[in-house]
Amino acid sequence: MITARTVAELEAALALCPANRGFVPTMGGLHEGHMALVDAARQACATVVASIYVNPLQFGPGEDFTAYPRTVEEDRAQLAAHGVDVLFLPTDRDIYPRGRDLQTQVHVPVLSDTLCGRFRPGHFHGVATVVARLLGLVRPAVCYLGKKDYQQWRLITQMVADLALPVVVTGVDTVRAPDGLALSTRNTYLTDAQRGIAPALYQTLVAGAERVGAGESYTAVEEASVAALTALGFVPDYVAVRRALDLAAPAADDRALVILAAARLGTTRLIDNHEFRRSPGTDGGHWQ
Repeated sequence: MITARTVAELEAALALCPANRGFVPTMGGLHEGHMALVDAARQACATVVASIYVNPLQFGPGEDFTAYPRTVEEDRAQLAAHGVDVLFLPTDRDIYPRGRDLQTQVHVPVLSDTLCGRFRPGHFHGVATVVARLLGLVRPAVCYLGKKDYQQWRLITQMVADLALPVVVTGVDTVRAPDGLALSTRNTYLTDAQRGIAPALYQTLVAGAERVGAGESYTAVEEASVAALTALGFVPDYVAVRRALDLAAPAADDRALVILAAARLGTTRLIDNHEFRRSPGTDGGHWQ
């Protein structure tokens, strides 16, 4: 595995590799969920490129930028073991050569400002901007993103379509612990007691999807899910039923849906989602 620490080193490394590239952008703190992205890229592409960059532009005031896990050597070992050809470890100067204040920023309307975007203003500007920059540097055929960050996946897909970027964005299913908790770098922040509670987030979403299928309105399901999480000790930002394709409010005839949530457990903010299909003929699901 070649490790490139500058744009020049990245260009030199890419020149040695076949052009059919799969790309996995990460912020490090890698786990089996990230490795599932790498494995998907390895199966489909001649060259696999991964990046590790903790992007300051997507962290708001008071968020965990400084505390975010930085485990580069352990991450490098995992990536090498899973067949990554090139690892890009850029600095701020490589990503924002004129400085963050002068960086052209990418804003994806609507998707940037709903759900997590409502509670983390500016977050998705930072995500879209850094991913656009990385795609320009790596020039992959396919970019692999995890569906745990469902809104991020849909937002980057929309950005690529709007800007006519020559890359396919592929979402990879969430990897879960045996008890159902979605794997996340931030899970390391949880205390033992909180870790025991955390799987209830996904369980609540699955139960909410079942209630939609049984005919309950979206609003009733969302409110009941928030109440259930609160009773368990979570502090929910939201639970929302949305159309899976674009995270818009579902129309009466929409079948492919997703229920999403963000909730704090102690100081840790967890996100998760559950895709499902509403059966034709179901009377429920209307907004109230």
